[in-house]
Amino acid sequence: MAATAKIPATIITGFLGAGKTSLIRHLMQHAEGRRIALLINEFGDVGVDGAILKACGNADCPEEAIIELPNGCICCTVADDFLPAIERLMALPGRFDHIVIETSGLALPKPLVKAFDWPAIRSRLTVDGVIAVVDGPAVADGRFAEDADTLLQQRAEIGLIDHDNPVAEVYEDQLLCADMVILNKTDLMDTAGRERVRGSIRAELTRQAVPIIEASHGAVAPAVLLGLGAAAEDDLANRPSHHDAEAEHDHEDFETMVLELPALADPLALLRALGDLAERHNVLRAKGYLRVAGKPMRYLAQAVGPRVSGHFEGAAQGNEGRLVLIGLKGFDQAAIRVHIEGAALAPVG
Repeated sequence: MAATAKIPATIITGFLGAGKTSLIRHLMQHAEGRRIALLINEFGDVGVDGAILKACGNADCPEEAIIELPNGCICCTVADDFLPAIERLMALPGRFDHIVIETSGLALPKPLVKAFDWPAIRSRLTVDGVIAVVDGPAVADGRFAEDADTLLQQRAEIGLIDHDNPVAEVYEDQLLCADMVILNKTDLMDTAGRERVRGSIRAELTRQAVPIIEASHGAVAPAVLLGLGAAAEDDLANRPSHHDAEAEHDHEDFETMVLELPALADPLALLRALGDLAERHNVLRAKGYLRVAGKPMRYLAQAVGPRVSGHFEGAAQGNEGRLVLIGLKGFDQAAIRVHIEGAALAPVG
């Protein structure tokens, strides 16, 4: 790449738990000599994704080239957080072949794309593509669905759907900005389910040329994700958003909380408790590294709605763990704390 050429940047968007971090981790593990910088943004004060990605230990993406912004949604803090982070990356020695930006699951990608039109960035960077990662089973289960007849009528009359469901609204904004959609977690779906979800995604898209790529565990080849050449900053008019008329966008429909937990007696009991939270307390996402009594490795616990998973990964650090939970505004944090701590601290059996 010529020294004067713009550095391509890929924006990875997608709702909470869609598999953005898994996609990026696979990309890093198969970088094949590409020197990649990462900018990781999370909704809430404690970042987890950055720790997961740093654990890869890939020389093509050194730890100093992974910058975390765990203090809110990047779409709301472009001037305060994004621009300084880009300056930090550009000041590192050597030249990166690509910059990958993982937005939080609640971020709207369009404000971030707009930032690439700012003079300070435009001369040096270009948006190679916006990749929207979709949780296939969540779409199949109706997590983003509303009354179909009403939505179709709105689409016919005004072209853009006015959602009452804030989850559905964020999901659609992410799709409308995408240059590629990754239909993820297809290993959890049958053929008919995959086809239904592909159809529902296609119905949301206003640009029908946007490809939909099926994947499991975020395993998509870098050659597919990188090199799209979309120059999305020059194509803003074709990326409608529900928030185009707003001077600022907030996330008042969502809240986050952090639980500090001592070593778990039984991690499976914790996972069962996390699975209950979606229905009982409107918890959308949970993720965190935790300690397990008597185990030298740390335990990564995750929940996407009622679906839970956990596994040991890397050496344990310190005596306590942190669990980040995100839910709809007004969820009962005190009750959630009692529920989780009761499961985490209960004796085995």
